[in-house]
Amino acid sequence: MTSGRFGAAAAVMALLAGGTAMAADNANNADSTATVREQVRAWRKTHEKQIVGELAGLLALPNVAAANIQDIHKNAEHLTGMLRQRGFETRILTAGEGSRPAVFGELTVPGATRTVVFYAHFDGQPVDPKGWASDPWKAVVRTGPLGTPGTREVDLATHEGPLDSEWRIFARSASDDKSPIVALLAAVDGLRAAGIQPSVNLKVFLEGEEEDGSPHLTDILKAHAGLLAADAWVLCDGPTHQTGRMLLYFGARGVVSLNLTVYGPLRPLHDGHYGNWAPNPAVLLTHLLAGLRDPEGKVLVPGFYDDMRPLGETEKRAAAAMPAIEDDLRQELGLARSEADGRLQDRVMLPALNLRGFRAGGVEGSAPLAVPTDAWAGIDFRLVPNQTPDKVKQRIEDHLRREGWHIVAEPPDRETRLAHPKIVRVTWTQGYPPARTDMDTPASRAVTAVVEQATGGPVVLVPSLGGSLPMYMFNDTLQVPIVGVPMVNYDNNQHGNDENLRLQNLWDGIEVYAALIARLGEEWPSPP
Repeated sequence: MTSGRFGAAAAVMALLAGGTAMAADNANNADSTATVREQVRAWRKTHEKQIVGELAGLLALPNVAAANIQDIHKNAEHLTGMLRQRGFETRILTAGEGSRPAVFGELTVPGATRTVVFYAHFDGQPVDPKGWASDPWKAVVRTGPLGTPGTREVDLATHEGPLDSEWRIFARSASDDKSPIVALLAAVDGLRAAGIQPSVNLKVFLEGEEEDGSPHLTDILKAHAGLLAADAWVLCDGPTHQTGRMLLYFGARGVVSLNLTVYGPLRPLHDGHYGNWAPNPAVLLTHLLAGLRDPEGKVLVPGFYDDMRPLGETEKRAAAAMPAIEDDLRQELGLARSEADGRLQDRVMLPALNLRGFRAGGVEGSAPLAVPTDAWAGIDFRLVPNQTPDKVKQRIEDHLRREGWHIVAEPPDRETRLAHPKIVRVTWTQGYPPARTDMDTPASRAVTAVVEQATGGPVVLVPSLGGSLPMYMFNDTLQVPIVGVPMVNYDNNQHGNDENLRLQNLWDGIEVYAALIARLGEEWPSPP
């Protein structure tokens, strides 16, 4: 019995010693990361104008993926030059004719045993310049968000002294997704100036068609799988949390888009002479849409939710721990209610149907007193594991047929119109499935640890981002863990008019990416 007591005591002492050693290691790691952060911050404070100037030069290049492939090539050439200035070996990657280019860069580090790929995209959403307060292809610095009293433009050429961290840069892709590219390269500059060697072999993959659905990404990944081999991918796309805290995401919803066109008479008809007799396609379409989704966001198509994979225990705990922001968001956005009165994070863990556009006849003063010839609606489906675009397409079209709709792929001719009382043209985008990395993998834990050390406190851990990214393509093709480390402000008008980036988010991104480059290989060493 005595020896048992001593054995137990020894075990407790060993456990305490192990815990003390672990605590010491954690403290040392945090101190090392804090040193990186402070040295990179000191460099950044003396180079703010140069950093913003480099971003402004990149933002001056139009980059609408679906508009002009030559614009995407110009962006790719510009980015290649930026990488080469930092000593990266570079290549332009494509999937053949018609494929928009991706930019690859590699920086090999002597002694590094881990390789990490940082991903961002450099293409952007379409713009309507008439809706912008300034030229979307000219970076404009303002003292705050548009609409804030006293907000004014700042001329950086004549400004002296440090830049206010609350100032914002306005331009298309200022936040989505060119600023993370500049932040990453500034992090490399800051580390080099401080004499800090990266702890990982660094690869960069910059995509040129993400905003167009990444139609060639899988082909590019398969063709260059050896070149892109790595231990993990870090995705820089997406916003920080609505509280302003740094956010890490381990998954993203999939997406597939649908265009619906419903047909009425062959020519517009006077609604006094023919209204209530000739079927109105706008009315038909509204009833079709009401049969797909209820006012609280529930999709009404039979079987739509059947394939959903439930959250794991770690994911449930992470989602439950996310800060409550719904009341503040409703105030900010002028919303008296939210759909289903649920938490935002709980809602984005579900699949969704979003009506993104509706067109029929004219609007306001231009709307004639007539029955229109057709009506159009655009829908986005956001998907969660294990849903797939193909299964969603099948279920939606089966539902439409059950409701009496005759589906066509092209505008119907007169004979088709006469043969079918309810005709809908259905066209789909290719889309891609959702993906989710296990939050308990060594890579996930290491990235989380370094980012928490770099920011000085807990970060918001999100099992899945509400938006969609081609994580599935990386996961399926390359079979590596993927973690999202976004840096831009959540109120950035992403995809909309007057897109913007808050400067403090740019500064924070530089420090976090520098910490990952400098510390991830130490926090996540290769097995002996």
